[in-house]
Amino acid sequence: MKRAMIYIAGFLGVALVGTFALAMTTRAGYESAEYKVIQSDNSFEVREYPDLMLVATDSKMDSQGRDGSFMRLFQYISGANEAEQKIAMTTPVFMEGEIGKSDVSMGFVMPKDVAAKGAPDPKGEGVKLRERKGGRFAVVRFPGKLDSKLAKEKETELREWMKSQGLEGEESAEAAGYDPPFTPAALRRNEILIRLKTSVEETEKGVSESSSETAQDS
Repeated sequence: MKRAMIYIAGFLGVALVGTFALAMTTRAGYESAEYKVIQSDNSFEVREYPDLMLVATDSKMDSQGRDGSFMRLFQYISGANEAEQKIAMTTPVFMEGEIGKSDVSMGFVMPKDVAAKGAPDPKGEGVKLRERKGGRFAVVRFPGKLDSKLAKEKETELREWMKSQGLEGEESAEAAGYDPPFTPAALRRNEILIRLKTSVEETEKGVSESSSETAQDS
């Protein structure tokens, strides 16, 4: 009996490691939206993003893409566009809007080379291309199944952290998911992002003062 339990524990351990490795490998296989980390504090960051081109459609966050939104975007990158061009999948999938109420715009990021040449117009109904303006964002990273309830909880945590850092953000927030649906919730990478109202100079000054205080304390 004891030996059987050891075998079972060993099997579960190998399975867990394998699942983790698969999730990390799958995520690493996609081009990801670039950003520069300006400030880091455990699971919180301030990032600077460039302008990004998205292909987007209306969605319900709590549907986890089962309302047809994910498939509409997937069909676009699979060739349902005016150029009948196949476009590589990227990360993250952005969800912008009233994330606490589940009504969002789901968007796939266009690969850099596609955006540079000009992404083809969509053929599918309810699908459109739009620009996500670059800028500075406060971000919190967390695992779990990303639904409107969890997103709102994390948005609240992020705004509390922002307040402690003297950062002012816009009223709206956006969510980002990096993993395919088969990824176990505990291994998923999710984020909430809030665009900062603070100017670049003010943000850099705040980070510099924070770094100076930390150095003096140490």
